[in-house]
Amino acid sequence: MAEDEEVQRVLNAIDALGEHGDAAERAKRLTALLDELPGRQSRARELRQQAVQELQAEGMTLRAIGDLLGISFGRVRQIAAGVTNPRTQKPAAE
Repeated sequence: MAEDEEVQRVLNAIDALGEHGDAAERAKRLTALLDELPGRQSRARELRQQAVQELQAEGMTLRAIGDLLGISFGRVRQIAAGVTNPRTQKPAAE
């Protein structure tokens, strides 16, 4: 899957944090990034879930969404349901 220009800019910015300045400056910047990543990763998951749910609401099937995103039907179903780690997710009570 080709990377979106915005995604590539973010990846390039991350790479740049470790390329400029002395070692102490780089370490401080990278520490700040790593401190923020868990929360940002959770936010990115939430935004992806919302987008998948919007596609469903527009009438797309989970299989069609999977084809669009290049992921499996099962993974799309998990994303739509908010499952972030299927290995640790407990089944819903019936």
